Amino acid sequence: MTRFLAPLLFGLIGAGILVGLGIWQMQRLTWKEGVLARIEARIGDAPEPLPVMVSPDAQRYQPVALAGEILPGEIRVLVSRKQIGAGYRIVSPFRTDEGRLVLLDRGFTADANKDAARRTGPAEVQGNLHWPDDRNSATPENDTKANIWFARDIGPMAETLGTEPLLVIARRITPGDPDITPLPVDTSGIPNDHLQYAITWFSLAVVWLIMTAYYIRRQMKTGDT
Repeated sequence: MTRFLAPLLFGLIGAGILVGLGIWQMQRLTWKEGVLARIEARIGDAPEPLPVMVSPDAQRYQPVALAGEILPGEIRVLVSRKQIGAGYRIVSPFRTDEGRLVLLDRGFTADANKDAARRTGPAEVQGNLHWPDDRNSATPENDTKANIWFARDIGPMAETLGTEPLLVIARRITPGDPDITPLPVDTSGIPNDHLQYAITWFSLAVVWLIMTAYYIRRQMKTGDT
C-alpha cells in the first residue's frame, strides 16, 4: 500500500489547495456583496450640496438635487444598450441657481436622434456625482471634431463645455426630454464574479479527486508501481 501513498497525498494536497481557493472566493463574494450594498445605500441617500473641494474617493456616488438651467451645447459619448443598439450619452452644461457650471449626463439617445434639437432652459435634476472609469487600453481617442467621444473624460469634457470638472449623472430631470432616457448610476457595471470563480475551483477539486482515485485504481489493477 505504500506505493499508493505518494499519489494519494498528491491528490489530497492538490484538492485541498483547490478547495482553499474556492473558500477564498466565497469570502471575496461576501466582501464584494457588502461593498455593493454600501454603494447602493450611498446612491439612494438624501441629496447633499455640491462639494466645493472635490474628492472623488469620498464623493463618488454622492446624491445631489440641483435647480438651474440646461445650457446649449453637448458632448455625445458613444455607447450601446442591449436590445436597442448604438446611441449616445448626452452630456450638457448645467448652471445651478447658485451660478455653478457643472457637467450633466442627461442619459441615452438613439443614434437616429443624435442630431435632434435638445430641450434647454430651466430644469430640476436629481442624480449622483460620479467619476466614470470608461477608458482602458483599447478605448479609441475621442473624435472631438465630429463630437464622437468614446469615454467620459471629465477633464476634457469640462474644458470643452466650459464647466467645472464635476459630472452629475441624472436619475431624473424635470421637465425631461422625450428623446433622452436617463441612465442613472447603479452597481450593474461593477463585476462580481466570485461565485463563478468559487464554483470553478470546487469543481476542479472534485475532478482532481476523481482523477486521483482513477489513477490509484488503475495502478491497483495493473500492479504497476
